[in-house]
Order: sequence, then C-alpha cells, then structure tokens
Amino acid sequence: MCGIVGNVLARADRTPDPAVLKRMNDRIAHRGPDDEGFFVQGPAGLAMRRLKIIDLATGHQPMSNEDRRVWVVFNGEIYNYRELTRTLAARGHVFATRSDTEVIVHGWEERGLGVLAELEGMFAFAIWDESTRTLVLARDRLGIKPLYYAVLPDQIVFGSELKALIEHPAVDRTLDLTALSRYLAHEYVPAPHTIFRSIRKLPAGHYLTYTEGRLKVESYWDVAFHRRGTVTENEAIEELRATLDLSVRQHLISDVPLGMFLSGGIDSSAVAAFAARHAPGRLKTFSIGFEDPSFDESAHARRVARALDTDHHEEILGPRAALDLVGQLPELLDEPLGDASLIPTYLLSRFTRRSVTVALSGDGGDELFAGYPTYQAHRLARAVELVPRWIRRGLIRPVVERLPVSLANLSLDFKLKRFIEGMEYAGVERHAAWLGSFTPAEQRELFTPDALARMETPPSYDAFHETIAHATTAEGLERMLYLDLKGYLGAGVLAKTDRASMACSLEVRVPLLDRRVVELAASFPMRFKLRGLTTKWALKRAVRDMLPGEIIERPKKGFGIPLGHWFRGELRPLLREACAPGAIRRAGLFRPEAVERLLGEHETGRHDHRKKLYTLLAFQLWASRYRPV
Repeated sequence: MCGIVGNVLARADRTPDPAVLKRMNDRIAHRGPDDEGFFVQGPAGLAMRRLKIIDLATGHQPMSNEDRRVWVVFNGEIYNYRELTRTLAARGHVFATRSDTEVIVHGWEERGLGVLAELEGMFAFAIWDESTRTLVLARDRLGIKPLYYAVLPDQIVFGSELKALIEHPAVDRTLDLTALSRYLAHEYVPAPHTIFRSIRKLPAGHYLTYTEGRLKVESYWDVAFHRRGTVTENEAIEELRATLDLSVRQHLISDVPLGMFLSGGIDSSAVAAFAARHAPGRLKTFSIGFEDPSFDESAHARRVARALDTDHHEEILGPRAALDLVGQLPELLDEPLGDASLIPTYLLSRFTRRSVTVALSGDGGDELFAGYPTYQAHRLARAVELVPRWIRRGLIRPVVERLPVSLANLSLDFKLKRFIEGMEYAGVERHAAWLGSFTPAEQRELFTPDALARMETPPSYDAFHETIAHATTAEGLERMLYLDLKGYLGAGVLAKTDRASMACSLEVRVPLLDRRVVELAASFPMRFKLRGLTTKWALKRAVRDMLPGEIIERPKKGFGIPLGHWFRGELRPLLREACAPGAIRRAGLFRPEAVERLLGEHETGRHDHRKKLYTLLAFQLWASRYRPV
C-alpha cells in the first residue's frame, strides 16, 4: 500500500523539477511511512511513499523491467499476483522481487493495456514507457484506490490525493462552483470532477494515456447486470458462498499483521466469518463503541466475535474523542465530504493500527445486495404513488412534518420525513433526494445570486442522470444499485475509508468488492437481493449457518455519531464560528440569512438539519484550510 505522485511533460527536452516532486511526495507521507522512492528521467518524474505489506525486503518502488525502459509506481494490492508471476515467468520474464508490483511491470511488457483485465485487486498505478514516451494511469474497477490528475498546457500532474497536486505551482486552486453545487446535493463531488476546476478524478474502471501532450481517457470495465440463464436459488447461494470464500482467502495475503473491522452488521460479520476459516491463528477483530446507545453497536460486534471465536479488541469512546476530530477534518480530507461516518472510521482505524497494519472491511455489501433503506423505500413508494397527490401533499405530508423531532440514529420521524420529501420527485431524482443534503430548490435559496450566475450549470441532479445513462443493462431497482456503485460507493464510502485509514497508515481491504463477487451479484435477479422488504437476501442466506440468527435478522443501523445532539451542544461553538454571518458574507457563496435559518431551526428543535449542517460545516472547514479562489 502506497501513495503515488508524478509529473510528465509534453516535450522530451524538458525535465520535471525534482524539488516539486519531493514536495508533492512529502504531502502524502502518511500513506507510506516505511519508504520513499523517486524516478526522474527525460520528461517523466515518478515518486511514491510505501507502506510495506508484501515483500518487505525487495519491493522498493519505482520499479522497472530488465532494460529499465518501463517504470511503475503502484498503490494497492494485486491478490492474484502469485498466479500472474508464474504465468509471466513461464513466458520468459525474469522477476527480481517477490512483489505484486512487478506483475504490473512485466504484464505491461507482455500485454500492454490488456494487463488490466488480468489484475484482481485494488489499485491505482502509473506506468512510464520510455520507448513510446507514454504515461499510463489506471484505477481499479470499483475505485477502491484514489487517483487525481491535472492536465496543463504543457504537462500532466497526478497523485493519490488532491493535496499533493496543489503543491505543484502550475496547478491553480480555482473553486469549481458546479462541483460545489453537486457536493451540496450528494455530499460528495461525483467523478470525474473535483472541488478544484483544474483537477480531475480518474473514474473507477478507467485508464488514461498521455503521450507528448495527447490525452485519452477510456473505460476498461463497467458493472453489467446480465442474467446467466436459469439458476436456482440454492445454486446461486452456493456459488456466492464459494466466491466469497475465495475472495476473502486471497485478501488475507500479507507479510505483516492483519485483522478485521467488525461492526456487528451483516457485511463485516459475513467477511469475518469467512476470514476466521482461513486466517493463520485466531482472527483479530476490532470495533469501537459510543456511550450514546442509539449509535452504539459494540454489543453486536462482541456477539459475532464470540460466535466466531476471534481475538476481539474493543474501545468504547465518549463524545470528546469524536468532537476533537471534527475541527481536524481538513487534515483528513483534501476535498469536502459530507459523510460524518468519516470520524468513527478514523477512530476505528487509529485503534486498529495499534495492533495490525492491514484490516479487512465489509464495505460494498449495501451497494451489491440492496442493503440501504432507500431500496425498501423505492418499493414502498410504488404503493404510495397510488394515493392521489392532493392527499399526499394536503393530508399526509403535514401530519408527517408535525412529528416531534428525534435526534436518535435513523429515527422513525427522520425516515418518514425523508421519505415524504422524496415523493415529490420520480425515479433517479427521488434517489438523489433521499441520499443527499440540499435539493436543487434548496440550493437556489442557499447560494447568493452572484454564485448562481457564475455556475456553468444551475443546481440540479444532472450528475445522477449522467451516470445512469451508462447503465444500459440495468432495469428497475438495478438502476439505483448502479447509481450507488458508481457514485456514492466510490466517491463517498471508499474515499472516506481510504482517507481515514491511510491517515493512520493502515491498509484497508474490501473483499466484497472483488470483481468476481461484484459480477456474480450483478448477475442475480433483483429478488435475490431485495425479497419483499428483506434486504441482502442472498448474502444473508449464504452465511445463515455461519452467524448468529439475531445478527442476520437485525435491521441496518449505520456507522454514525450523534451530530444532531452535538450541533445543539458541544459542537455548537465550532459550527457557529465556521458559519458566522461575517465569514459566510466574505466568501460570497452562501446567503448568510439562509445559513442562519438552518442553524436557528435546528437549535430550537423545529427541524433536524444535521445532514445539511454537517455538509456545510465540512465545506467551511475545508475552505478555511485550502483557501480556494
């Protein structure tokens, strides 16, 4: 696991500045505290920071082939590298290390871009091919590992984190107002955009080539919802069980201590159940809990740990531990992210890193097997749509809006109010409204007239429409699964997990997002995922003999913190300072009176604005640190 950066110039007679490359690399030292490496030759400069996981002695990067004409820097893990090494060695390639990085080097020599189809793992890498003066950037299929780039008139700059790119003097910090609008809508900036106008994310499942100033970005993989003929339920469950077992077993490969995040939810518990079968010795599991019982899942994690006989480690935290982190958000994130579960994810990563260097996670199960409450809500919405609109608006909505405000995690009033709000939209936009913070109409009230006038496009849910246009094989609720896999998962969940864990120099692996698991799940009919209102039906069936029944049947809770309470109490001073009328007015982006209304309504208990306020706070704290122009 590493962080990578680089700078390649369009002209062969110029060379990147080694000092700038060093500054960029230093900005991501937390991603790899064990080693660093540089390659500067002709128009190309590559650098990396390494967290040693596999081949501790000889896995130094940048890594080259025998004649030193192909160079690679790589962030991630290739889980089938041993099989690929044997195949490539049989074809005459000479390996100088036991590292998974070297299969990329020789795979490129053997197959060029075809090597991407052979790699099973999580990765973001750069290849410099001196013979063709070509830079290749590639990102894994689901976007587990990040990769940013900026194309300038005479060069390209890239890196694992956005903060590294802005160390290059030619990369400007102009705020992308359309990206900001999309952030407020979705709580993350959808790829390929970033919060800065000059920088792009390489989308998941894509590669980029840059040859003497010529750029090409192409997709090499996408989620396809193809049926595979008649498969019985039992056959599907057996195949899923076997595929999960293989994926988890391969994800356990490591030359350093390894453990498992365990929340007590079905996803992490399922991964732990398979990992406990194959881990050398007792599997180490880690969980954190909170004193607020509506947000605490530690008892469920303990129940799973006892059932699987794991070596369980637990830390119960008071509010101070999380509160102290909120003000440090800009140090954890170089792009605004409105997902407050970043904070417990960081605390869990920090706790886990005291014992191990690698941790497995259950991320991905909700997006593959329809685990979010929104999928149930879409199914219920079809029945509610039969009720005349005038009854919904004139009778039902006023009753729901008058429900007392509860700040508990996923409280009934919170879910009912979100559901009724979403019923004002249809299909794709309803999904966006349920998941996000500010609707387009609310943004038009929030932004100043000047900010709205400077946007390339007005506030909308266009990002979702652009994404769904590629879902040519999806039908019905599969379209919502596709949106979550291509949007919220990559730019939200996985970005959160990567930044929180790498800030602690901890590698996190996600076996549920192995390509084989994803493609198998995508081939299942929707009834194997959402059976009536039962979510994750196939996954639950696959592990029902491996886990306690109450773990399989208990409703989804999520990994949250009591922000609603804190915004009225302990976090109120920080929120008020970050969103003070003077600060809002000086930035010229938001209307101070609109922000003040949100603050006042939340503090008095008239409305629960925790999502909107956290989304605003995360941006304000980010802007105070990175000072966009």
